[in-house]
Amino acid sequence: MLYQQSEIGRFIEKEVSGGEWRYHAAQEILLTIGMNRNFPCPFSQAAVKSERLMFSFIEDISPASLSQSANDLGHYLARAAEWDGKVSTAEPLLMVFNPAHVKAESVAGYHAMGWDVLQYWHDNDPKPWPENVSLDPHTSYWSMCYSGVQIFVNMSNPAHVVRKSRNLGHAMTFVINPRERFDMVAGDNPQGRKIREMVRERIEIYDALPHSPALGSYEAGEIEWWQYGLTETNEPRLDRCPFHTKPQADDRTSLAADSDEPIPYNVMPKRAAG
Repeated sequence: MLYQQSEIGRFIEKEVSGGEWRYHAAQEILLTIGMNRNFPCPFSQAAVKSERLMFSFIEDISPASLSQSANDLGHYLARAAEWDGKVSTAEPLLMVFNPAHVKAESVAGYHAMGWDVLQYWHDNDPKPWPENVSLDPHTSYWSMCYSGVQIFVNMSNPAHVVRKSRNLGHAMTFVINPRERFDMVAGDNPQGRKIREMVRERIEIYDALPHSPALGSYEAGEIEWWQYGLTETNEPRLDRCPFHTKPQADDRTSLAADSDEPIPYNVMPKRAAG
């Protein structure tokens, strides 16, 4: 079930099942983003101030809870499809997992659980993978998709100590937006590059660390999946994406099955014409 930010207060009421953990997790997120003037993303801060955040609360990673997460995502994307295109009305989705049941000892452990969630969404997606989106996470122009919509998933988690901008509190939290919003606000154009530079400068101040070299631009053909779950260091990424695209009816194939070679940061395939 989806909740608007303005509804969070009622979770503390005794008659709301599971309300206490939901309330405290949401309040921690709201305080982290909204009350810290140095939080790197001014768009998130503005959304908190105007109570535009949407919330989904997931109890664990059992099949029933994963099914709920997929349903919530589908409802959110249907709601987002009615968006008027104004930054001031955009509603990010925060999918919050109960920290009592969804926990790991490391950033990598949280990322592994996060990718399991995304894999479940894909395996149970009611709609086919969009034809204009790459099937291979290791190539340009791949992004996570659900219900025919490209999405961006920020996997924030409490194991982040160095990269504090990816730690929103004690609960693993997905910050989800339709990916097209990033093209509109911070696309591969002069204005968009200026906005990305500003946000990355704020990240470096907040984290006391140079921003991750994995942060890139989808429109420029830079690898997307690295950005979902950032590592604590800026060392080159040599890992392979655990996500596997299911066979498509149009017989498109994933290059990921053909190669085990890692892709360095500076090797980014060019986008095909058209």
